[in-house]
Amino acid sequence: QVQLVESGGGLVQAGGSLSLSCLASGSIFSVDTMGWYRQAPGKQRELVASITDSSTNYADSVKGRFAISRDNRKLTVSLQMNSLKPEDTAVYYCNLKQMRWGKMSDYWGRGTQVTVSS
Repeated sequence: QVQLVESGGGLVQAGGSLSLSCLASGSIFSVDTMGWYRQAPGKQRELVASITDSSTNYADSVKGRFAISRDNRKLTVSLQMNSLKPEDTAVYYCNLKQMRWGKMSDYWGRGTQVTVSS
């Protein structure tokens, strides 16, 4: 199996910074994409940022403030969050997409809470 464990969430003041990390382990052979999603109360889960070997992608709401990175083993993905706003408050989930059995499979972490106070 594949297991993803997030860390780094917490409480921060508006304008501050946090860094999230996700460690992947298990049956990982061909990683396509790793990324971060978030879900705020009353809202649908949304993509925050994703990364492949050659590109990154960000939600419009976080462009210029957040930065995603991963190590060359594709086993750790991080999200540096700067200039945080109260609307960034959400549970943040790590995601890994892997080509397996001829199709892409999704794996998810349990989530870590990020709370931004005004």
